[in-house]
Amino acid sequence: MRPSALPALEDNYIWVLGEGSGAVLVDPGEATPVLAAAERGLVPQAVLLTHHHADHCAAVPALRERWPALPVYAPDDARIELDCERVADGARLTLPGLQIDVLAVPGHTRSHIAYLCAGNLFCGDALFSLGCGRMFEGTPAQMHASLQRMAALPGDTRVCCGHEYTVANAAFAMAVEPENQALRTRHAQAVAQRRAGQPTVPAILASELACNPFLRCAEPPVRAAVEKHQGRAMSDEVETFAALRAWKDGFAG
Repeated sequence: MRPSALPALEDNYIWVLGEGSGAVLVDPGEATPVLAAAERGLVPQAVLLTHHHADHCAAVPALRERWPALPVYAPDDARIELDCERVADGARLTLPGLQIDVLAVPGHTRSHIAYLCAGNLFCGDALFSLGCGRMFEGTPAQMHASLQRMAALPGDTRVCCGHEYTVANAAFAMAVEPENQALRTRHAQAVAQRRAGQPTVPAILASELACNPFLRCAEPPVRAAVEKHQGRAMSDEVETFAALRAWKDGFAG
């Protein structure tokens, strides 16, 4: 079951898994795209939230005006001020036609979760196509562990992230691994997709493992690039990841 992406706000995606009255929405930050889809037959059966940031959950009140009984599932975080069912790592949600597993992936925020359903990973701002989220609340060790947890999923998993960042992320990834041919191919594909007005996601996890530097901190070319940038040796993967993320935070393109 392949999800579809509704563009929202400046560069967000609201994910839709399923069709008609069987659809599930992930991270609705804006109501307008959902209400427009409703004119084409969308009737959501549930909403899944990955974290508390407004661009991922602000539309819920407006959606409940349209569908008052709409159930919402969210991490256990008081900053999500909604009537919703709180879910945590290891939970399994059973909805009509769907089974959804909950994974804790802290780092971007301390309570960030992801949802795994039918080969699709809805990962919010934890993992991006060719990148990862900033660490607003978590530690490098937490974020690295979360990324490694997602990296261990089957290679054909579709990575359904919350933003259209692929082309910008590719610029940094190529600064880290300029000789990575898989990355060059991926970048060219992403540029062509955007020129055609198409989303670059979902990404395929196997491609991310070959191209995304934040999933490749154990690879010698990535570690060597980080050490050259820092001017010192890295002690382990977590230190490599922390330095890589700091490099990205200051990267001007």
